[in-house]
Amino acid sequence: MAAGILDRVSEALAPTAISAAIAHGILVLTLAPEALTPVVGRLQSEFGFDLFLDVTAIDWLPQTPRFEVVWHFYSTEHHVRIRIKARVAESDAVVDSLRPRYGSAGIMERECHEMYGIVFRGNDDLRPMLLYEGFVGHPLRKDYPKDREQPLVPYIK
Repeated sequence: MAAGILDRVSEALAPTAISAAIAHGILVLTLAPEALTPVVGRLQSEFGFDLFLDVTAIDWLPQTPRFEVVWHFYSTEHHVRIRIKARVAESDAVVDSLRPRYGSAGIMERECHEMYGIVFRGNDDLRPMLLYEGFVGHPLRKDYPKDREQPLVPYIK
């Protein structure tokens, strides 16, 4: 059953995707950032991917585009996962928010924004939640200095 739904999704969305492949039993779609919202809309409405699991990013410094934003979805009907990836440049690290479709996306987008600096267009609440207000930089970026002293946190040697 899982292979059937993944084949149907792959066939339907392959024309929109840069690439589509199965990795570890999960369909992985690589998209242009502007294709995210329509593809996720189809995943949700046509194919039953009703659960948003996570969004994160990967810093591929020194590659260009630098960041790869990664979303995971699950279908409670078909019991399968799908991963979507989109590459964004450091100078334009912006993707659409999935908060209008999946309410839980708001919190996960905040974390990704805080750690990597990815901006989620349409999410009006990207306040820090793990670090304090005034923290400078994005600590999961590969060029973030590990010995950097933050204003409110003294560095102990």
